[in-house]
Amino acid sequence: MHISNKILTYRYLVEYLLNMQHIKERPLSPHLGIYKPQISSVLSIFHRVSGVALFIGLIAVIWWIIYLPYMQDPENCIIWKFFAHPIGKAFLMLWSYSLFFHTCTGIRHLFWDFGMGFSIEAMNKSGWLAVIISLILAVVSWIIALRMGV
Repeated sequence: MHISNKILTYRYLVEYLLNMQHIKERPLSPHLGIYKPQISSVLSIFHRVSGVALFIGLIAVIWWIIYLPYMQDPENCIIWKFFAHPIGKAFLMLWSYSLFFHTCTGIRHLFWDFGMGFSIEAMNKSGWLAVIISLILAVVSWIIALRMGV
């Protein structure tokens, strides 16, 4: 390539970038406000949110487990008092639901990895099934835990 051609190419590129009219005329990309929420998209978002919630809750549990051997009186621990309080129990209930939800939607994804359940009807059924089963598992586990005196 001749030097004058390079200069012309760079000059053309600069003029092209300075004249951004081509970008102003393009339509806007669709975003979440435009799409109607579907069970698959909502579960995908909440699967990620539940994964983050599980990670944050796991940090608190690991902190408590590491701190446990060094406590003289475990019932005076800040974490123990927090989890014994109704707000702490609500936190544990939500955290356990996120565990069951994340597990159920993860199993749903495993079926997808094997190539099963890609029809719209199967996706809707498996999505609602994951929500219902995770809710049942969380409620049953907390009924058992509260009967045991937790």
